[in-house]
Amino acid sequence: MLIEVIGYIAALLIGISLGLIGGGGSVLTVPVLVYLFGIQPVLATAYSLFIVGSASLVGVLPKHRQGLVNIKTAIVFGIPSIVAVFLTRKFLVPAIPDVLITIDGFELTKSIALMVLFAVLMVFASISMIRNKTVKQAEEPAIQQFNYPLILIEGAVVGVLTGLVGAGGGFLIIPALVLFSKLPMKQAVGTSLLIIAAKSLIGFTGDVANYTINWQMLLIITAISIVGIFIGGWLNNKIASDKLKKGFGWFILLMGIYIIIRELSNG
Repeated sequence: MLIEVIGYIAALLIGISLGLIGGGGSVLTVPVLVYLFGIQPVLATAYSLFIVGSASLVGVLPKHRQGLVNIKTAIVFGIPSIVAVFLTRKFLVPAIPDVLITIDGFELTKSIALMVLFAVLMVFASISMIRNKTVKQAEEPAIQQFNYPLILIEGAVVGVLTGLVGAGGGFLIIPALVLFSKLPMKQAVGTSLLIIAAKSLIGFTGDVANYTINWQMLLIITAISIVGIFIGGWLNNKIASDKLKKGFGWFILLMGIYIIIRELSNG
């Protein structure tokens, strides 16, 4: 089936984008699963957690070998995020009614609401990539200090968003690690991958009892995305990642706007 072949190519491109620019590609996972593989949106967010979590886990290994993963920070930030995403997938998502509101014949269903929320997240992620501003911080802080209240709040918010839409949320996590945990940027990127891997994969376990998982399809898509990460890592040495990130950001922005229009017009 041609559309399925295109879907597998898109899965490869998601991995390549993750390898090239270190993030952002995961926001394409749900649209690819929904529009190319025909997976129901709520189930697609579950599949996305597994794909994003597995890809991030592979991506964090070289970062750890390079000393760019701060385990203590990952634990402090990750615990509230992991708890929030697990509870969201296990209890909140199944509890959302299939039809939220009906206005003049328009039905805002659970699937439409999740896709629109996901598209809004895509728009914010795209703006972050387009602006491409570096968060100011000391390159090597003498003593790491944690702003625990803000870390707990940020971790919980990111966890709930991840649980609802199935995206990694790296564009939210990295600035938080720099500002609230005082990490250098390179360590923040590596540490965020570990947090994303842990919360996504543990969050996915909350779905296993609620949905019937097509493991064959899920593992194939995941494997293709992971292959893409290695290709992207190889290309990273040959392509200017800053310009690529900005161009990819514009693509994500257009996709987000398209999804909002499409879902709301089909309601």
